[in-house]
Amino acid sequence: MSAPTRQEKLDGVIVATALPYAEDRRAPAGLRVDLDRYAEHCRWLIDNGCRGVGPNGSLGEYSSLTDEERRAVARTAIEAVGADGVVVVGVHGVGAHQARAWAERAAEDGAHGVLCLPPTLYRANASEVIHHFEQVAAVGLPVMAYNNPLDTKVDLTPDLVAELAQIDNIVAVKEFSGDIRRVLEIREKAPELTVVAGADDLVLEALLMGATGWFAGFPNVFPAASVRLYELALAGRVPEARELYEPLVGAFRWDSRTEFVQAIKHGMDLVGRYGGPCRPPRGPLAGHQLAALDADMKRAIDHLATDHLAADHPTADHLAADHPTADQPTAPRPTET
Repeated sequence: MSAPTRQEKLDGVIVATALPYAEDRRAPAGLRVDLDRYAEHCRWLIDNGCRGVGPNGSLGEYSSLTDEERRAVARTAIEAVGADGVVVVGVHGVGAHQARAWAERAAEDGAHGVLCLPPTLYRANASEVIHHFEQVAAVGLPVMAYNNPLDTKVDLTPDLVAELAQIDNIVAVKEFSGDIRRVLEIREKAPELTVVAGADDLVLEALLMGATGWFAGFPNVFPAASVRLYELALAGRVPEARELYEPLVGAFRWDSRTEFVQAIKHGMDLVGRYGGPCRPPRGPLAGHQLAALDADMKRAIDHLATDHLAADHPTADHLAADHPTADQPTAPRPTET
């Protein structure tokens, strides 16, 4: 391992983008990736203050895409964002050779960095994890390692993260274990790394403990308010941050549930954006889940429709107009062909 070369820190609010589909009987599962709508969504997130977007993450349903679709999604995000933000492409793969190949394509296409899980279908040991990240980092893009032991069954413990931090181009870790104590421990053992909040329902706690990034799900629904929350937390304005966060956290908890993709897409539908369906294996939410999600979303939307936020943040000027209460009708979805 060589001494790390620090580049882009991959901090700020980077949105793990949801992926829209259009009905098309010729496409996998009858759903075609709607690249035009996806480009518009990426642009909307940047225009609402988010620092960047992350295509081909779990929220972007990367594992349900063909190789051609997956690359097209990344290229679409890169083109849509342009010079106005960063694009951190998910390069998750079963083995190091697959993940490295996706990183090479991301570099060719102009990505600013990559997000990488450990091997996704194999419970790798520490040496295998290190090899995996060495191969991805060798491509040359800044790498955000992603710790999600709930899904991968591989835990990037703070000690292992400290070893990964010695690999050239590993610049950040997205922490999704749910153990908030790890933020400080990673900062102690790998102070050169950016610690990135990975769970929306722990974001305030993580930021107050020293995380400086948020790789986020619900900013697909509430981008301006999410950026505001991030700014308040980093500025140490804790009472204001809590006032904003606590009514949102019920919705944010869905980001840590099995049906997080469906929940975030439904949240987008509720606020007049387009979330739409998911490809298998993800199915629709059950009735009791929809009722619970709608209640959590209503609390969040009603809170954001008040005046206190808009008066203090220029990117939130139109929150009330853009986010109707759950009792109000949302904009109809465009007709699809």
